[in-house]
Amino acid sequence: MIELKELRTVCHLKNGFAFKSEDYVEFSKTVSLRMSNIRPGGSFDSEYNLRFLPDNFKEKYSEYLLNDGDLVIAMTDLANDPKILGVPTIVETNGKNWLLNQRVGKLEIKDNLKADKTYLKYILNHPIHKNYYKMFAGGGLQINVGKNEILSIKIPLPQLETQKKTAQILDDAAALRNKTEQLLKEYDALTQSIFLDMFGDPVKNPKAWKSKKLGDICDIGSSRRVFVDELVEEGIPFYRGKEIGELSTKKSIKSELFISTEHYENLKRETGVPKIGDLLMPSICPDGRILRVNNNDPFYFKDGRVLWIKIDNLKINSFYLKTFLKELFYTNYSKIASGTTFAELKIVALKKIKFLEPPLSLQNEYAEKIALIEKQKELAKQELKESDDLFNCLLQKAFKGELVL
Repeated sequence: MIELKELRTVCHLKNGFAFKSEDYVEFSKTVSLRMSNIRPGGSFDSEYNLRFLPDNFKEKYSEYLLNDGDLVIAMTDLANDPKILGVPTIVETNGKNWLLNQRVGKLEIKDNLKADKTYLKYILNHPIHKNYYKMFAGGGLQINVGKNEILSIKIPLPQLETQKKTAQILDDAAALRNKTEQLLKEYDALTQSIFLDMFGDPVKNPKAWKSKKLGDICDIGSSRRVFVDELVEEGIPFYRGKEIGELSTKKSIKSELFISTEHYENLKRETGVPKIGDLLMPSICPDGRILRVNNNDPFYFKDGRVLWIKIDNLKINSFYLKTFLKELFYTNYSKIASGTTFAELKIVALKKIKFLEPPLSLQNEYAEKIALIEKQKELAKQELKESDDLFNCLLQKAFKGELVL
């Protein structure tokens, strides 16, 4: 096992500036780099949820100006589900002037002969650090960590040449994973393209399809409440709203909660359970994450946090409805959902959605095309899981100093 050393032995950390909400402008070439630009896994998203600043801020706050290749790290996250706290990424400016914002830190290597920034990016992403950061949760809505806490992280620091070789191996493994992720995005784009070609924009309705309230064509509701004392250690998976959202974008999520088989059968008799074709979506931040039930594997879900659309195949095709709602919510959910702290979609609002109703035969034709794409996506998801497993295995070896001997 390689000796662990504190990050401060090779790095300084520079805090960002606390830009105010009134500083932001509608559009410019100067952008505030915030924690939301750091994505889980350590990638840098130069287009996500941008906040623009006046272009003269480039000179006014020049000490916070970032360059391509700078290493930055998230210093805050949601306390109940931290995904990016302590996650570093390497900046890609893509023609923009990025200014370091508060709660994002810039890691500056003291001696380039002692540490490689790409190696640091990967090794600081190791899952072992998550438990360390959770120590600073403090019971609030956010976890905030300071300069001292980050620089106190202990990491393996082999010779520079070993770091570079390790980083190259992890780069290659990450490239394989990213290629598969990109393929999945292209399948989603193809699904969207086919939908828009056949049916048009669901908001503008250029093909003048007749419309109905969604509640007039679908039974919409939620589950029966499941109490804490009804949960068991093993049994039928029980999912919460955020997990339903994750299930819509990944092949599978391991449930952390369960109900007994007997309880499941009682619920099945009382309220029914989701069947193939039914749609489930989180009610909190409904941004297009919709799960279509594709098999008969038993599960149940948390009341209130998940909306349940029961499908009548004689009236509507669920493949069509899923894409229709995904398109609608991705671009328009802030007008449909309500709430000040976070957007919440209520059953009554979902029932009132203006649903465009092209002929069922056309919906079914669309579904046949999408079913073929879904088969390819399943293969790609399996490849992604395998490449994820490979990357994580290599990262574990790197942390133990076993990847490059």
